[in-house]
Amino acid sequence: MPQRNDTAIWSGLFRISAESGQTLQAQIRQAIVAAILDRQIAASMPLPSCRILAEKLGVARGTVVLAFQQLVDQGFLVARERRGHFVNPEVLATPAKPQKSPEQQNEIDWKARRQIAASDMPPPNKQENWIKSSYPFVYGQFDPALFPTAEWRECNRMALAVLEIRNWASDMVDRDDPLLIEQIQARLLPRRGIFANPDEIIVTLGAQNALYMLASLLMTKGSKVAMEDPGYPDARSIFKLAGADVQPVPVDESGIVTSAIPADSGFVFVTPSHHCPTMVPLSAERRQDLLARANRNNQIIIEDGYDSQLLDEAPQQALKSVDRSGRVIYVGSMSKTLAPGLRLGYIVASAGLIAELRALRRFMLRHPPANNQRAVALFLSLGHHEALVRRLSAAFEERRKRLVHAIDAFLPEWRSTDSAGGTSLWLEGPRGTDSRDLAAAAASRSVIIEPGDRFFDRSDRPSRFMRLGISSIALQHIEPGIRELATAAGRRPAAA
Repeated sequence: MPQRNDTAIWSGLFRISAESGQTLQAQIRQAIVAAILDRQIAASMPLPSCRILAEKLGVARGTVVLAFQQLVDQGFLVARERRGHFVNPEVLATPAKPQKSPEQQNEIDWKARRQIAASDMPPPNKQENWIKSSYPFVYGQFDPALFPTAEWRECNRMALAVLEIRNWASDMVDRDDPLLIEQIQARLLPRRGIFANPDEIIVTLGAQNALYMLASLLMTKGSKVAMEDPGYPDARSIFKLAGADVQPVPVDESGIVTSAIPADSGFVFVTPSHHCPTMVPLSAERRQDLLARANRNNQIIIEDGYDSQLLDEAPQQALKSVDRSGRVIYVGSMSKTLAPGLRLGYIVASAGLIAELRALRRFMLRHPPANNQRAVALFLSLGHHEALVRRLSAAFEERRKRLVHAIDAFLPEWRSTDSAGGTSLWLEGPRGTDSRDLAAAAASRSVIIEPGDRFFDRSDRPSRFMRLGISSIALQHIEPGIRELATAAGRRPAAA
């Protein structure tokens, strides 16, 4: 019978890493469960003793004891007196994953059967290991040092109280947490000058889910959507997946050039508070012209208010706040303030449209997780979000100024659009620059940047633009990071 302390048998089953986001106990449990379900441990094979396994892994014996005990409680292991721990035979009685037959080896060509070409759209800007880089100038991520961990834990504990569970545990069908709707109505929207009734608000799984719902409900093959170029790439892809014809409209220092919006566009997608990606705000004159043209040409305006919750020195009201015709649909998100992984956003529009969106959402996902909705509602109601916005706004403003100064010092040939507020900077390099090549060279120096080609309607062309995010990088790392970026660009940094 195999011995429990045979090193060769167990060496390949345990991969414990101090850099993993899981605790050591959780990693041990995961390794054992995976080995059991993959039939790598026979029922007759005793597991190593807690002492031997702890020595092998370099962890405390108590960590292994707790891991084994939880697996016993869950039914994966059984403890036999004076013999040790064994795999529960009942678990092994469950049929293992069958091997594919020769007929099954010829898999169906799902790509040929699809009706929408989602996988053909431009890929996302994946930067999975950004947190391990020395200089992460990434956009849309959060800074663990600024995240309100204690406050968020408090709200989640409150949401798990017995009385609170009764409020969110039942199927809400097509409704949202009334407390969250109330808080969005009272705390978030007035910051942008928007005053809406509860039946004019719906909660979504982030801004992208909001855009997908709007495209699914309102657009069809042949619909024409005018949008900024450069502009938000995922919005462009979402509209194309709905069959729409995206019409690129140029952007200058005053935002989208409204005179270039085709009159036959049924929809206009804009990011007026901070244009994506240049960060310039849409001027007051352009705002008035955009609304006037929409009324004249019977157009629907989809306003993406990303980054709008942060405090600006001279904040502008949302287009929705001055819309009197009901043509503006406002899309908001809490990703840039609370956390992008939370995936919580909202749509503000006429009550009739919100009712249609609720009917559509019911068939898509019924409603966003109600426990998350209640935790966020409590976070807002206790004033934690207001305090967080003030802290983030001050930190990001300081980082933005430090970044502008560093670029002037070490990359003077790069032109930046320095707009107050927001969480990124848009830069234009010298002619002949390919930001994709620069990104690869910078990555070798532990600097992460975002090439600008993906923001343009013709993203297949090399671009000399790049976006630098400031939400994830510590203040003291900005100048050294730009020095490294300058070196990657082939420029010798000047002495400090």
